[in-house]
Amino acid sequence: MKELQTLAVDDEYPALELIKTYCTNLKGINLLNTFSDPENAILFLNKNEVDLLILDINMPNINGIELLKKAEKKPLCIFITAEEQHAAKAFELDVIDYLIKPISFERFEKAITKAKEYYLFKQTKDTVEDFIMFKSDYIINKIKLDDIYWVEGFGEYIKIVSRYKKHMVLERMTKFEELHRHLGFIRIHKSYLIIKEHIASFNSRTVLLKNGKELPIGRTYKNNLKLN
Repeated sequence: MKELQTLAVDDEYPALELIKTYCTNLKGINLLNTFSDPENAILFLNKNEVDLLILDINMPNINGIELLKKAEKKPLCIFITAEEQHAAKAFELDVIDYLIKPISFERFEKAITKAKEYYLFKQTKDTVEDFIMFKSDYIINKIKLDDIYWVEGFGEYIKIVSRYKKHMVLERMTKFEELHRHLGFIRIHKSYLIIKEHIASFNSRTVLLKNGKELPIGRTYKNNLKLN
């Protein structure tokens, strides 16, 4: 995988120096430049190919969210802030992660790793076979297919139920099904999607998953399980 061409923007000099130090100690990332002035950062973004933006939110004149909206070329973004209340405003943007100051190297490395994984996912999403990535709780999440129990629909939302956590995602079931059918997801009910390999057994009314959960089969979806 190529190095992520990265730009850091923060009006605090010590914060930029810390980001420089962290980036120097990580593989797969090339810090192109740093800016304390948001206006200069926008000019650089619009003239250069940037894959990842590490961006402070609380800045004078133009805050991080406004900066990202003004950029003609919108890279992946990791927000950095001293306050948590901005997370909701960032939800509609392609935010990889949301870091609260002070930031440890371990937490920064985790965010960068997620950015590299999501970049690779976007470039090769038709061939990725062992995980999916999606936006939930204001950030991009990664989850292995083996850890997904089922997907449940709630109108404009879906709930991804996994081994470790339940994720609410703003996406319709039909769209999720179309995007991920090639990974083994099948529709068994108007409200349920499961992964075929996770089926332990089924009859004409229900499917028993390997984790012991029993889900209903909708009458119009029986053929998806090749029922007679």
